[in-house]
Amino acid sequence: MGKYVVKHTKTGVKFDLKAGNGEVIATSEVYTTDRACFSGIASVKKNAPVSEIENQTEEGFEKKKHPKFEVYVDKAGEYRFRLKATNGQIIAVSEGYKAISGCLNGIESVKKNADSEIVVQDAE
Repeated sequence: MGKYVVKHTKTGVKFDLKAGNGEVIATSEVYTTDRACFSGIASVKKNAPVSEIENQTEEGFEKKKHPKFEVYVDKAGEYRFRLKATNGQIIAVSEGYKAISGCLNGIESVKKNADSEIVVQDAE
């Protein structure tokens, strides 16, 4: 099982969702409070397992309802995903992947690891 690693930064607090192998599979925005960060984690736990995938790299892709994972290509030409909650807010994003298969595997890993424990680390 993975884990959520909560880190305090100079500008606030954020979390990384790590897979069982320690790799970061999703990252949050920087929140202003611990409470907001823990709320973001709760939202990932709730929404990731039930979210469909909207593959925006396909021509004429089918729009999905929130919550959903949006797959897209970034400016560097890499595949990425963002998890959006029922209200449309982005609650987690991925790293860049060279291949769409890696990106889709990342989504499956987030779904599988969404119900992980929370670990709080000291400031960076």
